[in-house]
Amino acid sequence: MISPAGFVLLCAAAAAAALLLAWLLTGSIRRYASARLLDHPNDRSSHAVPTPRGGGLSFVVVISGALPLLTLAGLLPWSVTIAFAATLPVAMIGFLDDHRPVSAALRLLVHALAAAWGLYWLGGLLPLSWGAAVIDLGWPGQLLAWIGLVWLLNLFNFMDGIDAIAGAEAVTVLAGMALVMGLTGELGFILPLLIAAGAVAGFLLWNLPPARIFMGDVGSGYLGLLLGLLALLGTVHSPRTLWSWVIMLACFVTDATVTLLRRLLRREAVHHAHRSHAYQRAARRWHSHGRVSGAVAVINLVWLLPWAAAVALGLTHPLIGLIAAYSFVGALTVALGAGSAAE
Repeated sequence: MISPAGFVLLCAAAAAAALLLAWLLTGSIRRYASARLLDHPNDRSSHAVPTPRGGGLSFVVVISGALPLLTLAGLLPWSVTIAFAATLPVAMIGFLDDHRPVSAALRLLVHALAAAWGLYWLGGLLPLSWGAAVIDLGWPGQLLAWIGLVWLLNLFNFMDGIDAIAGAEAVTVLAGMALVMGLTGELGFILPLLIAAGAVAGFLLWNLPPARIFMGDVGSGYLGLLLGLLALLGTVHSPRTLWSWVIMLACFVTDATVTLLRRLLRREAVHHAHRSHAYQRAARRWHSHGRVSGAVAVINLVWLLPWAAAVALGLTHPLIGLIAAYSFVGALTVALGAGSAAE
């Protein structure tokens, strides 16, 4: 049996190896993408110079390759690896879309089927811990979980619009939830979380402002589904942690949802590109991508993480944690004008 110090060393080494490998792969992908996948700026863009996209393929390869290895090492059951294989068709359709536009209907079909596959192999949405009560939502809960996975998958794509924001969100959420799982004693989940965080961090080093390569649809959709499946996986042994994941994702969930609803109310075509998200408006107002992405990371670690940990440890009711998280982020999102007509 591995000692606590040995476990810490193993986690650090695995995360560092994932970071290094993803960093190297991103450099190789950048050379390919510079000739074939240039993202040219337009009036809906938040960047000013042509930039290659598709860099998220690096962490897709690293994370997807690590999961079977963890299974072979006896650290994850095969059902989990099979469930997370659902992320691969999402990455594939995203990579195709990075090369040439794929119809929204085809993308949504792939997303829906992938979410259903992952949900099935994880055993569906388990009964939820709501304070002292345990709630089994039955088949409506399964439907809600499926819709939630599809929405999370797409909102990550919506929110990947300025340098480093999607990468900073993913790294801080993954690392934060690794800490939460460690505090709750669920050590078996820490290693895959840190490997994923390290892999995304390796890409993020290339995506820091001014970005040398964008994540692309191959990475953003993959990350959204990955995080959703990880949230469901964590509830197997610690049901309260589902609310912790919902809290940690508050920045992206709130901005994407408020923006979508306000655009729907104006009867806009919501699948068309735009620049009305709160983070996009903040980037224009502050004249900086880095400040906005950094602010998201700080909010995640300073405000949301303590509430997520408190809920997971049973120190506060999930309702209190959710209200604290979403009222603050919601107020900030509305103040920044999320979903308002373009400036």
